[in-house]
Amino acid sequence: MIPRAFSYKALLVAPLAAIVSACQAVPVTSEAPQSAILAGIWMTTANGDSRLERVELEAAPSGERRRVDVAINTDVRSQKMIGVGAAMTDASAILFQDYLSADQRSDLFRELFDPHTGLGLSFTRVVIGASDFSSRHYSLDDTPYNQPDPNLEHFSFEPAEAAVLPMMKEALQINPQLVVMATPWSPPAWMKTSDSLIKGTLRVDAYGSFSDYLVKSIGGFEAAGVHIDYVSLQNEPDFEPADYPGMRLSAEQRADLIGNYVGPAISRAGLSTKILDWDHNWDQPQQPLEVLSDPEAAAHVSGVAWHCYAGEVDAQELVRQQFPDKDVFFTECSGGEWSREWPDAWSWMMKNLVIGSTRNWARGVLLWNLALDENHGPHLGGCSDCRGVVTIDSETSNINRNAEYYALAHYSKFVEPDAYRIDVDSSDPGVEAVAFQNPDGSVALIAFNSGEDDLTLDMKIAGQSWLVGIGQGSAITALIELPE
Repeated sequence: MIPRAFSYKALLVAPLAAIVSACQAVPVTSEAPQSAILAGIWMTTANGDSRLERVELEAAPSGERRRVDVAINTDVRSQKMIGVGAAMTDASAILFQDYLSADQRSDLFRELFDPHTGLGLSFTRVVIGASDFSSRHYSLDDTPYNQPDPNLEHFSFEPAEAAVLPMMKEALQINPQLVVMATPWSPPAWMKTSDSLIKGTLRVDAYGSFSDYLVKSIGGFEAAGVHIDYVSLQNEPDFEPADYPGMRLSAEQRADLIGNYVGPAISRAGLSTKILDWDHNWDQPQQPLEVLSDPEAAAHVSGVAWHCYAGEVDAQELVRQQFPDKDVFFTECSGGEWSREWPDAWSWMMKNLVIGSTRNWARGVLLWNLALDENHGPHLGGCSDCRGVVTIDSETSNINRNAEYYALAHYSKFVEPDAYRIDVDSSDPGVEAVAFQNPDGSVALIAFNSGEDDLTLDMKIAGQSWLVGIGQGSAITALIELPE
């Protein structure tokens, strides 16, 4: 399998670095018996000077670099992958729709979503109502003076129809297999103790209405042609933001809601949407553990969703060990001006998300905004210095591909949906690695050098090996064809 991002058609839409790589991307072989073929190795360096560019094999180990063995074993399979992507927030949808021409948008969407010629992003997230990355605060059932509306007579899907739905439908035309997750940042204000979209928690007498609200919201997306594969009850339920929609929802509340209200309501509606619990940081594994320990709730929970802003990635493994029948997803992390894009954000995301999260059982990995503008927006409250996967200049419509773009690309250009994570072992803890076997049998190895020295990797599989140099803070993806 030649990587799909480097077909002839990809030259029409790929960024410059990828075009250079594509022109060089011919299969390379070693002197080893040809039971396996190395289709190519692509590298991004810590300073960003090289971004997903093809590199050559070494004929022999360099005397100046330590040699690290990276051994791949296709006999050991773990989770089946959905893929990677980022959220179609209001901000991203507005930029795509209003600040790009139809041709620019078509080219960019093919670059981002096309599974044959582009990055092949296969996972995304939409917001039910507003988040901080919206131009106004709203829900889908706002009422005059926050009057209760238990029958949802004021429900309106019109806010989603303004930009998010049209952009989602365009993305789905390019990649019909795109997996979609939906999450509310806040239910309607009249359901909450704060009587506001900001702060508070869900009123007990609104549990039924909230369940109906989620079902009706999922149905609105479905009716418009956007299938919702997964839903969580609340974004970051242990946080009450001061200036944008949010709500605190304890593990006890979520267990009650899922087991007695939302889960049964989704089933009664005949929806195939699966429920993910938590949708918050790595630092509180006890929260999803408490929900999953409730039998009624656990019967309706498909998996646990995680964010990156506190704690360590191995919390995912900790929870899965106790509930191995539940899926793991990583559903939000944002880069931003609080750390340098190169090498800091690049290195952290490769180590913790692309490699760390998937090694800790994540079937899918989502970053936050697909696109933001040069002023880190549009947004209303919340993060004022976040960075999207791409930056769209609101004055010139120029598109900049950020470190997050290349972190996702090291996975998405080479790993197909329904690939399995397979076993890989590094002889040096400073080399972080993960490997996948695609449905066609090919293997993608992703390795990141988090140590302090430049190294030579000895990639081993099926009795063969290849040598490649990797600088400190650099990452490679190697694609290997195995015999049938």
